[in-house]
Amino acid sequence: MVDLIMKDILGTPAILVGLFALIGLLVQKKNSGDVVSGTLKTVMGFVILGAGANVLVQSLGNFSSMFDEAFAVEGVIPNNEAIVALAQESFGTETAMIMLFGMVVNIILARLSPFKYIFLTGHHTMFMACLISVILTTGGFSGAGMILLGSVILGAIMVLFPAMLQPYTRKVTGSDDFAVGHFGSVGYLVAASIGRVVGKNSRSTEEIKVPKSLSFLRDTSVSVSLTMVILFFVVAGAAGPGFVESELSGGQNFLVFSFMQGLTFAAGVYIILAGVRMLLGEIVPAFKGIADKIVPNAKPALDCPAIFPFAGNAVIIGFLFSFAAGLISMLFLPLLGLKVIVPGLVPHFFTGAAAGVFGNATGGRKGAIFGSMANGVMISFLPALLLPVLGSLGFQGTTFGDGDFGVVGIVLRNLINLVESNVIVVGIILALLALPFALSIKKHGRDKQKDTSAA
Repeated sequence: MVDLIMKDILGTPAILVGLFALIGLLVQKKNSGDVVSGTLKTVMGFVILGAGANVLVQSLGNFSSMFDEAFAVEGVIPNNEAIVALAQESFGTETAMIMLFGMVVNIILARLSPFKYIFLTGHHTMFMACLISVILTTGGFSGAGMILLGSVILGAIMVLFPAMLQPYTRKVTGSDDFAVGHFGSVGYLVAASIGRVVGKNSRSTEEIKVPKSLSFLRDTSVSVSLTMVILFFVVAGAAGPGFVESELSGGQNFLVFSFMQGLTFAAGVYIILAGVRMLLGEIVPAFKGIADKIVPNAKPALDCPAIFPFAGNAVIIGFLFSFAAGLISMLFLPLLGLKVIVPGLVPHFFTGAAAGVFGNATGGRKGAIFGSMANGVMISFLPALLLPVLGSLGFQGTTFGDGDFGVVGIVLRNLINLVESNVIVVGIILALLALPFALSIKKHGRDKQKDTSAA
């Protein structure tokens, strides 16, 4: 029964999001037809999103194989799913318990504090729970105390990170209906901040004027297709027809295979966007029940593709320039004595695209370019700095890919290493987490006092 609840239900992101939609609809006392329809469509939207991601991963896997063969690069490819799978053998129970109680802490903090965000990206919740359990356990923590501390850390950052991004998320979406709940938040924040600095008078990526003969490029699906087909042709040519046809395509001509893989990538993006639209169309109204009854004024914090439809051109620009920055970073990592981090297409696509959208919102085209490049540098250096911590545990082949994992893991591990007493470590961690809540509550109180005085 515990495995059923922890792994099969709460460990399945689509079901987890569907449960929140179900609770919201029930709290609103919707009729049975609306409850069934809203819940199933929410789950279906997440399943469609996941299906699109799987299509992308398959296409990008082939691209990575060609890239490795073409440029003979040996290094570590960050992959969240891979390292979590490795860690589950030794830290599975701790991960599951921290994930469950972390979600409870998230709801409690959203109820009691001015930060009204419920983190609904289930797979990232699990990834962060895994990272926290690994760091705390190897740092000498154990038992119920470790689970409690890990849950507080997880629940707090599930509230704080979406809150940190929300001013920029509102700028992207033009509304306050939802937040971004994805552990690449540090990269998005940096991208938005850089956009503000470099993007004065820079026009939006969505205002790029295209000649009539090239007007078809305004269609996101077409522009993505062409971009990826060209990239596949270049990398396949560098890898060599023999490698592609013998190792990847099953004998199919390497140009035909590359063409179809570029289109497969574009199809994956299209599927993701369709899933996002369905998910947002159902979960935002359903979430009103939680907002009104359980956590007043709560907002769902959703996966980063939720903002992709708001700036389609920035998505492509962000991915390309984040990946380019990752390639450049490969040259500098060995000079600093760090392991080479081979740019992973999946983290660079999702976090780079989101960084491009945030950078564009504050700084137009320049913001999208330089903001996504900053993200690309961060998700190259942060995994390299995190790797020694995880390498000592036997995870030398991979590491976590997105920025927040690196920040949380490095800070937490160094804090444990610097302070000998675990009791003092707990006190410092709780104080650091409590500070933003205390400041926000104090500011919230002042704002309410001003409103009362004005009335």
